Amino acid sequence: MSEQNIDTDNSTTQSKTITDANQSQHGDNGRPEGAATQNATETSQRLPVQKTYKLFIGGQFPRSESGHYYQAMGTDGRMLGNVCLASRKDLRDAVGAARSAQPAWGGRSAYNRSQILYRAAEMLEGRRVQFEAELVEQGQS
Repeated sequence: MSEQNIDTDNSTTQSKTITDANQSQHGDNGRPEGAATQNATETSQRLPVQKTYKLFIGGQFPRSESGHYYQAMGTDGRMLGNVCLASRKDLRDAVGAARSAQPAWGGRSAYNRSQILYRAAEMLEGRRVQFEAELVEQGQS
C-alpha cells in the first residue's frame, strides 16, 4: 500500500510540475502569450460574408427549389445579402402550408388570435426606429 501512495504522490507532483510549466509558457488561460492579440487581429481582418436568406414555408426555412438567388443591394450600392428566388413549386408549397394551417388558426378563439396579433404588433413597435430608418433610406433612392 505504501508503494501505491508513493506512486500517486509522485504522479500528482509530476502533473503539477507540467501544469506550472504550461502556465509559465502560455499564461493563465493556457494559450501562448501573444495568442489573444493575434486572435483579435485575425478577427478584424476577416472577409465579410454575405448572408443568404432562405424562404419561410410551413414553419421551416427551406432552400429555393430552383436554387436561384439574387443580390439585394442597398441605396448606396453595397450588397446587403442574397435572397432566394422562389419557384412555382415553392409557391405551391407555401400556399399548401397556409391552407393546412388555416383550420388550426380558425379553431382558436378570437381572444387568442387577438393576443397573437397584438404580440406581433408589439415586436414590430420595438423595432420601429430600425424600420423608419430603412424606409427613409429606401425613399432617398
